[in-house]
Amino acid sequence: MRILSPSIRAFISAVGIGFAAALQPRGFRARLAISAAELNETLPVHSLWWRDHAKEDGELLYVAVGDSAAQGIGASRPNNSYVGILADHVRARTGRTVRVINLSVSGATVELAVRDQLPRFAALSPDLVTVAIGANDIAQWNAVLFEAGIRRVFEVLPSHALVAELPCFHLPSAERKVAVANRIVRDVAAERGLTVVPLHAATKRPGLRSVATHVAKDLFHPNDLGYRVWADAFLPSLTARVARRFAMTNDPAPESVGGRG
Repeated sequence: MRILSPSIRAFISAVGIGFAAALQPRGFRARLAISAAELNETLPVHSLWWRDHAKEDGELLYVAVGDSAAQGIGASRPNNSYVGILADHVRARTGRTVRVINLSVSGATVELAVRDQLPRFAALSPDLVTVAIGANDIAQWNAVLFEAGIRRVFEVLPSHALVAELPCFHLPSAERKVAVANRIVRDVAAERGLTVVPLHAATKRPGLRSVATHVAKDLFHPNDLGYRVWADAFLPSLTARVARRFAMTNDPAPESVGGRG
């Protein structure tokens, strides 16, 4: 399991301090550092959880490419990540068992996803694929390298894969970079015929005050409620995919899913 790089930790700290300045003028830097360290200790726990659950059998195979958000860092347990919520949604909608191979690595950039996750992805034949990668690229932003990496990721995906925009960072300095990144994501996805999940709009909608309710103690990663917002961004496209490709149960999926394991 990769521990967050110094540059990414510094960026998380900077984002958190920016949020703190917007919400509380003083006294947050030390607590943010402690909270970030505490979450850092959960990285191997989440990674092991996903590796263990990847060994389970399933009638459908769901593969996730991503970073710490796919791992569920900041959630009360790994399966409360958006990946866990989506997997449980598919189980409920189809009445089938679902095996989840979560290739994500905490701290992953697009370049690292190409290096570490794509070789493993190439050996799989997934029924469902989600990709949410790129938020860590904002720390050391390079649009040329980002686009090159996104092209390499998207070119190996099946046509039914769902690719997410970068989430909203709320802070103007980061949002300017995110706007460029999301334009690249949409343009390359259109070339490949891939469906783009409107994650930015979903995470922007609750506003800056959502930092107090949707974000973990480090003021960067989502908490359980935040991951529910992420999952809700995916659900319309995912449900449509499932309806077209797999038999569905007669009963609607529950409003809130998650909680296996």
